[in-house]
Amino acid sequence: QVQLVESGGGLVQAGGSLRLSCAASGRILSINVMGWYRQAPGKQRELVATITNGRRTNYADSVKGRFTISRDNAKNTVYLQMNSLKPEDTAVYYCNTKTLSGDDYWGQGTQVTVSS
Repeated sequence: QVQLVESGGGLVQAGGSLRLSCAASGRILSINVMGWYRQAPGKQRELVATITNGRRTNYADSVKGRFTISRDNAKNTVYLQMNSLKPEDTAVYYCNTKTLSGDDYWGQGTQVTVSS
């Protein structure tokens, strides 16, 4: 089992920045990919960004150039730096990890609200 705890959400004005953190515990040696997803009201959950053990990153087109995902393996933590935030970035952001065996784990989610 892997447990994920997110922090860092909140309310920010358009153009502002936020940094999300996700700390992993449990069977952390089994972690392969870590990432962030988001779900806006009335919409499906969508990928925001992922980062592999080898630090290969992948971003949704909508956040490229504005968001940066990073990972501190010593702290078992993944970060999402969000700059130039837009109202359409408003959503609940979920941390996710995929293990080497293919299991999926999710955090509880953290609300990000961007006001116009």
